Amino acid sequence: MFEDALMESSGKLKTKSKYWMIGTFLFNGAILGVMILIPLLYPEALPKTAMTAMLTAPPPPPPPPPPPPPAQVVKPIKMVSEIDQGLHAPTKIPKDIKMLKEEAAPPPQVAGVAGMSGMGSGSGVPGGVMGGIGDAPAPVVKAAPEKPKGPVRVSSGVVAGMAISAPKPVYPPIAKAAHVSGAVVLHAVISKAGTIQNLQVVSGPEMLRAAALDAVRQWRYKPYVLNGEATEVDTTITVNFNIGG
Repeated sequence: MFEDALMESSGKLKTKSKYWMIGTFLFNGAILGVMILIPLLYPEALPKTAMTAMLTAPPPPPPPPPPPPPAQVVKPIKMVSEIDQGLHAPTKIPKDIKMLKEEAAPPPQVAGVAGMSGMGSGSGVPGGVMGGIGDAPAPVVKAAPEKPKGPVRVSSGVVAGMAISAPKPVYPPIAKAAHVSGAVVLHAVISKAGTIQNLQVVSGPEMLRAAALDAVRQWRYKPYVLNGEATEVDTTITVNFNIGG
């Protein structure tokens, strides 16, 4: 009985496993076919990132590198020495050799004065010039002295000797009563004609200045001559006042 039970169960197991295998195979094949057909029938169902990755063309290859620049051709420069230009050996031996004679330099000409001996070569040339005249010093030209642009400063003693007319001043009575005396120093410019110009008081008592100015304005002098021309003179004039005369 136990053996019959085993035989019947084994046969049932074999028949069931056979159907399950066929059914599983068909089910898996159906799933696989659906997964293959869906992208082909509905491409919009695929994700966009995958489509763009599949449809994007590959980048073009990089351009070839530029060709190298052509090398500069350096032309050799032939150096020719100036010394070698006239020292080349002849390629052929000449048949006739010409002798070149250098002409002697002409003798130096020494000029002299007609009729004078002992100059140059011992004889004079009529109408010539003495050979040694080139060694003589050049004449010195004296420049004319410059004319003074303003009055010439002259001392009071020199101007006193040039006076032609010098009236004495009038002693002011007030100064005499006050016993005021002394010297009044005046600054003056004597014109080319000898008249007094630009008379000014330098120093002296106040009571005596007006009298000194009135007297000196009337004085006359000889023209002061410098380099042959009359010149204005810048000087000082002293007028003395003494009570005792």
